[in-house]
Amino acid sequence: MSFRTVLVTSKCKLSYKNEHLYVRSDDLKLIHLSEIEMLIIDSTQVVITTYLLCELVKHKIYIVFCDETHNPQSQLLSLYGSYNTSKKLNKQLNWDVTTKEFVWTSIVTEKIRKQSQLLKANSKEESSILEGYYKGTEQNDPTNREGHAAKVYFNALFGKSFTRDNCSSINKALDYGYSIILSCFNKEVVSNGYFTQLGIWHKSEFNQFNLSSDLMEPFRILIDEYVFRNQDREFNTSYKQDLINILNRTVNINKKEQYVTNAIKIYVKSIFDSLDKNSVNSIKFYETKF
Repeated sequence: MSFRTVLVTSKCKLSYKNEHLYVRSDDLKLIHLSEIEMLIIDSTQVVITTYLLCELVKHKIYIVFCDETHNPQSQLLSLYGSYNTSKKLNKQLNWDVTTKEFVWTSIVTEKIRKQSQLLKANSKEESSILEGYYKGTEQNDPTNREGHAAKVYFNALFGKSFTRDNCSSINKALDYGYSIILSCFNKEVVSNGYFTQLGIWHKSEFNQFNLSSDLMEPFRILIDEYVFRNQDREFNTSYKQDLINILNRTVNINKKEQYVTNAIKIYVKSIFDSLDKNSVNSIKFYETKF
């Protein structure tokens, strides 16, 4: 499995030769494509060849382009991430409704459970409230335990005056981190031959990434934890680079230690197996110590 998230932040030329990414600036750096999971270009002064772009796509390496404010602006996805995309689309359109509800319930329950774990690790008494929520989540979450849990959770982490709809540095950091995680899920959804637009819970006509938005929920907590521990820090380029580096931390999944990027790969595959086989027992969630 590839494991490196390559971040390019300064003026240079990126090109391809003999299965390697060539980075030419004052010096020359070579990185074998088999090592690269994601390439983030965080400079508008980077020159990149179309040959390299094609090779990166062939190797299913996900590419994110940032704008002049260093925020993710666009991404490059393969049109067809699997040889049998038509078959996968038919599967996706015909996923069993009840199975989708069970899968969504499992995702929401796991998200709240991890939120509770993070609060408990930081001696927040609200942890017990979230424990009650995830233990009482019903099929397809008709009582919106996810929404109730989110309010309690964010207020416990960042104070009772905190809301997710203002322009605070905390929200900027959360949004940036979530966008990086979402990019990873977009890549895995497409690589498996499915369509990001067709979600199992998220169904907004304005969201191109409904399915990725569904699947990423339990991984948001990794961003939350870092922002919580750095909530007094200025949100600058260095902070953004640290958020990107969360992809290079390790977690446990399927009884092995894996980089977050590989854990996402394993988890997403297990979700698709569950939906295709009508069995939620196939889902593999990660574990970590907060």
